Amino acid sequence: MTAVSLALLLTGVLLNAAAQLLLKAGTNAVGAFEFTAGNVLPVGMKLALEPHILGGMACYAVSLVVWILGLSRVPVSVAYPMLSIGYVLNALAAWYLFGESLNAQKLIGVGFIILGVILVTRSPT
Repeated sequence: MTAVSLALLLTGVLLNAAAQLLLKAGTNAVGAFEFTAGNVLPVGMKLALEPHILGGMACYAVSLVVWILGLSRVPVSVAYPMLSIGYVLNALAAWYLFGESLNAQKLIGVGFIILGVILVTRSPT
């Protein structure tokens, strides 16, 4: 894998992870809600106008373009497992930013994900 290919894939993963974190921040700002026939429009507008959610959607849009560029250079069997890095980033960022738990079991799982990504990216294509 070339440096450009790796950079594209990692940028796509980072943007995807950022999108998830921004969406979570946006839903935290909006609060818990339910869609019913009577509140679809007001709740939908509240979500659509929440800056964090807009930022998350923008990150998703850019990540899609970057990811397509990466897929044009790398086999999907190598690229797709790289998305797992997003689990690692989001687990750590959710702990740091939102105070979500990060116990030993989650850390062991994160370690397995990292090991898996290393094994897949180093395998012959």
